Amino acid sequence: MTRLHTLRALLRRLRRDDRGLALIEFAFSLPVLVVLCMAGLECANLALAHMRVSQVAMLVADNASRVRTSIDEADVNEIMTGADLSTNSLALKANGRIFLSDLESNGKSGSNAGYYIRWQRCWGTGSFTSQYGVAGDGTNDATLKYGMGPGTTAATKVAPASGTAVMFVEVAYNYQPLITNSIFGAKVIRYTSAFNVRERTDQAIKNAGNLATSATASCS
Repeated sequence: MTRLHTLRALLRRLRRDDRGLALIEFAFSLPVLVVLCMAGLECANLALAHMRVSQVAMLVADNASRVRTSIDEADVNEIMTGADLSTNSLALKANGRIFLSDLESNGKSGSNAGYYIRWQRCWGTGSFTSQYGVAGDGTNDATLKYGMGPGTTAATKVAPASGTAVMFVEVAYNYQPLITNSIFGAKVIRYTSAFNVRERTDQAIKNAGNLATSATASCS
């Protein structure tokens, strides 16, 4: 009876013993906390990538539109170098592509009136093509009747002001996850931006220094 009583007393103490309970509960909740933390970090990284791609599109369009007198391949190289420096953390050059297009009126009348892409330069080795046109589009017809951009109406397109040109920029980027692609899957981030040329009257692209254009290919 003494041994039985001792055993029962031991079992009662074990039943009331809550030492280590917090550790057990933490062990159960740890996987959930890890997943939530990973998802939160990935969400923040994705939002930051969207912001940076948007900013680089605006940066390139703005800088290209500010070049005065005339624009040269050297100017484009400098603009793209600036884009590279501002997106080091994205590795945009290896995982994306920037399209810089000069959009002007095609000077046609009637059913052929519209806009054309006088020249286009690209930067980055990502396997993307422009969604809005290539150099020469709209030269002799109304292919770009309302300009460049998404949609099919003038309200959704970008067109230059009278007597000038628009620097239209499209950036495409293969999102590089911070942790894993399994949270959001493979994502492509695209942004566009456009600025009217400020003071430049000669829109033809020059190459006074005979620079190789491999860094800013003609996108052909």
